[in-house]
Amino acid sequence: MNIKKVIMAACAASAVYAAPDPNFHIYLAFGQSNMEGQGDIGNEDRTVDERFQVLWAADNGSCSGKTKGRWSKATPPLAHCQGAKLGPTDYFGRTMVEKTDSQIKVGVIVVAVAGCSIQLFDKDNYANYARTQQSWMTQRINDYGGNPYGRLIEMAKKAQEDGVIKGIIFHQGETDAGNSQWPYSVKKVYDNIIKDLGLDSDIPFLAGEVLRSGSSSGANQNIAKLPQQSKNFYVVSSEGFNQALGDGQNVHFTPQEYRDFGKRYAEKMVEVLGDKIKPVATATSSSSVAESSSAVGPTSSEVAPKSSSSVTASSSSHQHVHRSSSSTEAIGAVAAVSSAIGKAVVNSGRVSVPVKVNGDAVSAKVFSMQGKMLLDFGNSYSMGTLGFDASRLPQGNYMVSVQVGSERSVQKVQIK
Repeated sequence: MNIKKVIMAACAASAVYAAPDPNFHIYLAFGQSNMEGQGDIGNEDRTVDERFQVLWAADNGSCSGKTKGRWSKATPPLAHCQGAKLGPTDYFGRTMVEKTDSQIKVGVIVVAVAGCSIQLFDKDNYANYARTQQSWMTQRINDYGGNPYGRLIEMAKKAQEDGVIKGIIFHQGETDAGNSQWPYSVKKVYDNIIKDLGLDSDIPFLAGEVLRSGSSSGANQNIAKLPQQSKNFYVVSSEGFNQALGDGQNVHFTPQEYRDFGKRYAEKMVEVLGDKIKPVATATSSSSVAESSSAVGPTSSEVAPKSSSSVTASSSSHQHVHRSSSSTEAIGAVAAVSSAIGKAVVNSGRVSVPVKVNGDAVSAKVFSMQGKMLLDFGNSYSMGTLGFDASRLPQGNYMVSVQVGSERSVQKVQIK
């Protein structure tokens, strides 16, 4: 096996690095005009729980309080400022907040372009498709830097620094109603998302039906075939949504139907995820060392303050902690280096962390950026260092957490 090149990106001694919060659940949403949202925003839609956040993905910052790449309270519109209104993502997020424990925060990223084909989200062919479109669509595409799929991935990677991606919701297909290859194209986009974000292979993908009486109702035949493409694909019914917006196109839902549709998406997501939406314990311990942290939220001044508890060591007590089925563990916001723990270094493909033990208990683990513990190298201490062979992990970003006695360090590692 070839030795991987490892690049260490560690914070300065005085800096603090916030690891992803496993109790901050993030959902990606993309599609065309119905995912943008075409419903008028009512007074009841302007009040949003602080636990529901949006990571703004559009370049246009004319929407009050929304800046690309920053979390803010999820008041509509959630897609962009150029014509987007109330959509299914609004009440999807609100309902997810209602149906989850108060420790859970919900974040969404919405990328949607009215009238677009699924080709616009094909990372290999989007440019050819985009250059043939009318100026009004090009403007929408340019709101996402000319590459909506690329912007979705860019924002999702940024969101992974703060929380954990739990699922994807999707509403598109009206434009491709007559394209029998559409289900395969959707699967390709899904596979690319999973690969490009390094997600687990069981991320649920929820696709909503179009209006059953509308001019694009034939798209539902394609949508019905999606579960044949993957065990992770599910269809959210539009049954009973027949009023239509009355805009002459007969393809858009009414404001109330968007609210109800969002609730249906959420109910299906809750059903599919099951125990995976339960809060994850943010403290772990063993007979030799206890590690603790509180939930770490999005890094934005627009989000409710976060806190982390101090790290303690214990050699005599045992703390019983419940964990989720995914075995996710939290790593808190702590100083990158301390008096007992030095900066991680690499030599000949081995990651090493200098430590001063002096008889103290030692804990050393590697976490994924989603907060899942992947490797325990606490027994590797030798001649003043802890370490592991980088070839034991695939390429990607990781968090290395080391505790010596009561001092703890978290450092980011990129393996290439």
